[in-house]
Amino acid sequence: MDMSDRRGRTFEKLLSPIRAGVHDLRNRVIMGSMHTRLETEPNGIERQVAFYRERAHGEAALIVTGGFAPNAEGMFDPEGPRLDDPQQALGLKLICDAVHQEGSLICAQICHAGRYAKFEGCVAPSAIRAPINRFSPREMSQQDILRTVDDFARAALNAQAAGFDGVEIMGSEGYLINEFTVTHTNKRQDDWGGSADNRHRFPVEIVRAVRDRCGPGFLIIYRISAADLVEGGAPAEEIAALARKIEASGADILNTGIGWHEARVPTIAYPVPRGAWRKAAANVKAAVSIPVVASNRINTPEVAEDILASGDADMVSMARPFLADPHFVKKVREGRAHEINTCIACNQACLDFIFSDRPANCLVNPRAGRETEFRDTPSETPKKVAIVGGGAAGMATAAEAARLGHAITLFEAENRLGGQLNLARVAPGKHEFDETLRYYAALMDRHGVTLRLGLRATVDDLAGFDHVVIASGVTPRIPDIPGIDHPKVATYAEILCGAREAGQTVAIMGAGGIGHDVAEFLVTHPAEANENAAFFDTWGVDGQFRNAGALAGDPLAAVPAKRKVVMLQRKTSKVGQGLGISTGWILRNALRKHGVETLAGVVYQRIDDRGLHVLLNGETKVIAADTIVLCTGQEPVRTLHEALAARGIPASMIGGAAEAAELDALRAIDEGVRLAQSL
Repeated sequence: MDMSDRRGRTFEKLLSPIRAGVHDLRNRVIMGSMHTRLETEPNGIERQVAFYRERAHGEAALIVTGGFAPNAEGMFDPEGPRLDDPQQALGLKLICDAVHQEGSLICAQICHAGRYAKFEGCVAPSAIRAPINRFSPREMSQQDILRTVDDFARAALNAQAAGFDGVEIMGSEGYLINEFTVTHTNKRQDDWGGSADNRHRFPVEIVRAVRDRCGPGFLIIYRISAADLVEGGAPAEEIAALARKIEASGADILNTGIGWHEARVPTIAYPVPRGAWRKAAANVKAAVSIPVVASNRINTPEVAEDILASGDADMVSMARPFLADPHFVKKVREGRAHEINTCIACNQACLDFIFSDRPANCLVNPRAGRETEFRDTPSETPKKVAIVGGGAAGMATAAEAARLGHAITLFEAENRLGGQLNLARVAPGKHEFDETLRYYAALMDRHGVTLRLGLRATVDDLAGFDHVVIASGVTPRIPDIPGIDHPKVATYAEILCGAREAGQTVAIMGAGGIGHDVAEFLVTHPAEANENAAFFDTWGVDGQFRNAGALAGDPLAAVPAKRKVVMLQRKTSKVGQGLGISTGWILRNALRKHGVETLAGVVYQRIDDRGLHVLLNGETKVIAADTIVLCTGQEPVRTLHEALAARGIPASMIGGAAEAAELDALRAIDEGVRLAQSL
C-alpha cells in the first residue's frame, strides 16, 4: 500500500502551540472524554494511571477524562464515578501526576446524566422520559437547580485539589445541561425555561460558579451542543448566543458536541464521513474569540490538519483515535504518521463494551485499557516463526512478534494482505479498514517481516521454523439444500470481492452481520457514506447547521435504493438483534430506509429458476430473485494444521481457523497480539 503521501506531510498547524486561558498547550490536539469503566475494575487507579500516562506520553496536549457526576442524582448508573467527595477526588491525584510527568495537561469532565441516568429518582428540567431510558425523571425544583449549580462548582474545586488543570463542563449530547437549553426537553415557565435567555441560565450560572470558586488560573472547557439532531433542538442563532454567554461567564475553551444519544442520526460510527461535523464547529467559532474545538469522526492527521488550516476550528478533539493509537501525535511529530493505528469507528470494543458493562477496549488495539497486561521488552529468546495467513490474525501476530524481536516469515496464498478484511472493507463506510491494512503493512515493513505473498504454504515450506502459527481464516459455508449449485446462487465473498455481479432483485440467505453488510452494499449508493452532502441528504441533516436541531427532514425517511433486496433468517428472533449495540440501529434503519424487506423464521426448501422456496408460518413462499446470496456462516480452513499434526510439527491456531465466528476481527487481532506476546 502506498504510504508516500502521509510520509511527506509535516502537519504544521496540528503541531503548533496554542494558548487557552493562562495555559500554553504544546499542540492543537485534545484527547476527548471517553467513558472507560476502568474506575470500577480491580486495581482501577493503577489501570487508569497506565491508560492516561500512555496517551500523555503520546503527546496529546490536553487529556479530558470520562465523565464524573457532580452529585448522586447525576450519575449514569448507581456505580458511576463522582466528584462530590473530596477524599475520593484526592485519590485521582496519581492520574494527574502521571499525565503531568509526560508533559500534558489533564481536565476532569463533570457530567450530570439528567434524564439519561439509569435509576429511579433521575432528574430533568421537565418530567419527560427519554426514549432510551425506562426511568422517568422528576422535574427539578428551583432549590434543586441552585443546589446543582453549587454541586458543579464544588466538584470542580475537588478536581482542582486533586491536581487537575481544569474541568470540562458537559453541556451537550442530551445530558442535563443540554436538556435545559432546548425546548425539546425544557417546558418550564419559570426563570429557567421559556425564552432562550432563561433556558441558557443554567449553564451560564454553572460556568460562572466554577470560575468564581476555582480562580482565574483554572482551565474551564465548556462542551456545547453544536448540532442537537433532535426535533426541538437549538437553531444556529441560539447556539451562537449561548457560546457568547459561556465565553463571557469565564470559559477558556469551547468544545463542540454533536447529537444526542437518542438522535436517529449516526454521529460517530463508520457510516459517517470523516470530518462531517466541522461546519458545526465553524459556526461556533464565528461567534466567539476563545479557542473552539472540532470533534467527532476526526481520525487521521490529514483530516485534522485540514480542519485547522481552513479555520473551521482552533483545535481538534479525538477520543477513540487515542484508544486505537495512544501515540498519535508523537508519531505525527516524528514523521511516522504512516505508522498510526487508525480508529475505524466500528464501536465494537469501545461503546459496545461500555453499554454491556465492560471496560472499554479497541478492536485494532487490544492494549487499550489493558496496558498493564502487556510488555514492551524484546524477547530474551528470539524465535524463527512462520505465520500462515495474512488476514487480521496473521498480520497482528506478525507485527507484534517482529516488534518483540522474533524473525517472522508471513505466508499468504493471495497476492495481497488482508484476508477477510478485504471483503469487510467494501461494505459502505468500512473503507476505514484500508487504514488497518496500511498500518500493518507499515509495521511489518519497519520490523523486517519477510512476506511470501501469492504462496500457499505447504508442510515442506514450514520445515525449520521454531514455531508455526496457523491463521488461515475461513471460507463461506454452503448449506445443504436442493438447487444450491444453481447459477443464480453466489456466496457473500463472490459478491463483495466483485467476482459476481448481483441482479436487480436479490434474496440474502442469512441476516447476521455479514448479511446486513451485503444488503447495505447492494442497496446503498457509495457516496452516502463517503460524501458529506450525500450522507446529510440520506439522514435528513441540515449541512449548514442553521435549522433547529440541524435537521432538514425525517432521519428515517425512505431513500432511493440500487436494488430490491429481501433478507431472510431461520431464527424467529428479531432480524438484526445480534448486531452491535451502538451500530445495529444504524444498519437496521439504513436498510429500512432503502426498502429492504426482512423475513424471520423461514425454512429453506430449495432453489430453482423461479427463485428461493421457503416455508414461512406454515405456508410455502417463493422469493423471486435474480441473485441469491449465501450469508450462511463460515467454515474454518484447517487443512494445513491437520497436515502439520500428521507430521508431528506443533502449531498454534488462531482467528477464524480456530473458530469461524462471522468476520470477528476483534477476536482475531486480540488473539494475534497475545500469542505474539507469549512466544
